[in-house]
Amino acid sequence: MDYTRISDANIITARYMDSILIKERLIDSVVADTKTSFFGETFDMPVMTPAFSHLANFAGRELTGLEEYSVAAKNLNILNFVGMMENDMFERIVKTGAKTVRIVKPYADKSKVRDQMRFAEDAGAFGIGMDIDHIFGENGLDVVIGEEMAVQTLDMLQSYVESTKLPFVVKGVLSADDAVKCADIGVKTIIVSHHHGRLPYAVPPMMVLPEIKAALKGRGVKIIVDCGIATGADVYKALALGADAAAVGRSMLPSLENGGVEGVSAFLKGVQNELRFIMSCTGFAKVADIDDKCIVKL
Repeated sequence: MDYTRISDANIITARYMDSILIKERLIDSVVADTKTSFFGETFDMPVMTPAFSHLANFAGRELTGLEEYSVAAKNLNILNFVGMMENDMFERIVKTGAKTVRIVKPYADKSKVRDQMRFAEDAGAFGIGMDIDHIFGENGLDVVIGEEMAVQTLDMLQSYVESTKLPFVVKGVLSADDAVKCADIGVKTIIVSHHHGRLPYAVPPMMVLPEIKAALKGRGVKIIVDCGIATGADVYKALALGADAAAVGRSMLPSLENGGVEGVSAFLKGVQNELRFIMSCTGFAKVADIDDKCIVKL
């Protein structure tokens, strides 16, 4: 029998997500409300933008892609995330008015980490965090756009958490072990992610979600999931398996490149509309009500 091994975590993730099916509960159901809350703020849907980095001006438009999707996030009242950038670009993001979380890379230059986090807080960020996905590379420690990364100990992460009054986010959690460590040092949100398959054979985020949710019970830590999120059905499955929200990623890029603010807005509204439809068809009136009652795994 022929057998082809597939180490690509994105393919593994897509297959797992598509193996999750949904049962209907229509009687006594109502049109669902997709609003959700994070740290005292109400947002119109539990769908977040990705923490993209270094997007240029598409098709010669005035704003960079980073600014365009931030404007869309502002207009749609959803929580916005951005990734690796210098402070001047983050200042431009803040000026869009979007409630934005800045995710800083684990630079070997710790002074740069602290400077970017401090700048984000002073500039009006909604939250700050660190992307631990990029600590390691094939040749040891990772190098991202010429910047060397560094190992992050729990003590180092805790020092960053304690340096700010803002909610702190750790991106790149893919085990209950790391999730519990984050909770122990006061992290307010984790993003369950394999960063578009950096690790061969990485477990699909949705597969490990229930274990992480159980490990964090009663700890007050919000859980966001990403990787392969492209539809309202994907968001619904993430919520049913234990996430508080989901972040789209590369699925948003074609709409951003081709349509800018309007393209991203239309894409995200489509995700929201499908989420509302599925919630209504499964008897969940509110995002906070969603559990795994209507989930079936092949």
